Amino acid sequence: MSNFILQEKIEQLKAAFNESSDFSHRFFKKEGQTIAFVFLKSIINQDLLSSAVYFPLQTYEKTFTVDVIKDRLLKCADVQEVQEEKLYQEILNGKVVLMADFDDKMLAIDLFKVPVRLPAEPPTSPVLQGPREGFVEDYQTNITLLRRRIKSPNLVFQTMEIGQQSQTKVTVCYIKGIANDEIVSKVTKRLKSIKIDGILDSYYVLSFLEERPNSPFKQIGNSEKPDIVCAKMLEGKVAIIVDNSPIVLTIPFIILEDLQSSNDYYTNHHYSSVVRVIRLIGLLLAIVASGFYISLQLYHYNIIPLNFLITIADTTQGLPFTPFLEILFIFLLFQILYEVSLRLPSYLGLATSVVGALILGDTGVKAGLISPPAVIIVALSKIALYTMPEQSSQITVLQLVFIIIGGSMGLAGIIAGMVYIINYLNTLDSYGTPYLAPYSPRVKSDLKDAILATSITRNKGLPQSFAPKKEKRQ
Repeated sequence: MSNFILQEKIEQLKAAFNESSDFSHRFFKKEGQTIAFVFLKSIINQDLLSSAVYFPLQTYEKTFTVDVIKDRLLKCADVQEVQEEKLYQEILNGKVVLMADFDDKMLAIDLFKVPVRLPAEPPTSPVLQGPREGFVEDYQTNITLLRRRIKSPNLVFQTMEIGQQSQTKVTVCYIKGIANDEIVSKVTKRLKSIKIDGILDSYYVLSFLEERPNSPFKQIGNSEKPDIVCAKMLEGKVAIIVDNSPIVLTIPFIILEDLQSSNDYYTNHHYSSVVRVIRLIGLLLAIVASGFYISLQLYHYNIIPLNFLITIADTTQGLPFTPFLEILFIFLLFQILYEVSLRLPSYLGLATSVVGALILGDTGVKAGLISPPAVIIVALSKIALYTMPEQSSQITVLQLVFIIIGGSMGLAGIIAGMVYIINYLNTLDSYGTPYLAPYSPRVKSDLKDAILATSITRNKGLPQSFAPKKEKRQ
């Protein structure tokens, strides 16, 4: 292209990017030849541009051709010829586009660089023993963390771009020969069918992947730790990495995944079994404890032990609220304090928690607004909720539902509610995997790592609930 066409093309690019302040270009002239570089300086490595691109061109003493520049001069790992229709996208992807007045060919030089934090232990999944690395917001780093743990050519990454404006990279990860091909195909098809302006986090694609988007229950697994995601892929699951998000999604999902913890696999399996049972008890307490307490007070006080009944009667005498309104008030108070502590700066959040939990609670009891047993019951429910922190949002909704049921229908309503929820969960499945597997339906081989854990030497088979392509892991 001529010098005039080169100048005109750069002006067109400048206009296409709305004269953005980070859009930049530079001309390199030598012995009557002109080379232009076009890039977004906010997302490229400018030091590398100087050392790997400009310097080799300045020291070359012969006549330039684009092929010589590509094959001999540029000291970059990824240099490709780019077509006119992909020019804008390559610039947005952090490439430096090289154009010359002596050749119609254009090169895209990969010098992409953005600030990335180091893989640190995620706050949601700390371990006493075991790997402490966590995913970060850069999808390429996350792929590296997985590749480092599974050194197999069968580990497959399929990357696509979703979002008309954001063009976010979304990567489907699975192990060929283990993952079910139908699940891989279904996940890929759903991702490609997403039509949206922007994907800013993995939770943006989560709703598109759920088979029942209106269900209140979690249907897609997630993790911030590469060791957990690798373990799930080795069982036949599919992982989805979304650029700009440290949360990696996994499919299929069963509810027992959240009952298990990464700590379970780095400690004695007998201890892990005990802890899982305690988590299950904590889950039941979190859901029904408040509603059960109200139902006993309002409808079934005759089954309360006499000494406890006298205590309740003494502490609730003269309260301005009914038992239902009292529990509801305390529930809302705890929830408000929780929301406030999330949004305040850390140094204020701790102080707010102390003020809310101790001063407001103690003052409320002394002022005769609430009773000590009610505070203890609601506090127990809120603490037990975090035995399964991944399910905290769903459990909070169920807590409120069972408070209303317990206050209006009593113990019979709570039992009916539990039966209904279990029946509903029994109808859910995640990409062909029953939600309550391996207990409903009963998959005998998968019971070795369900609520009760067994030694890894005895757990030789892959979980058949996910329909993997192979049966044995050892």
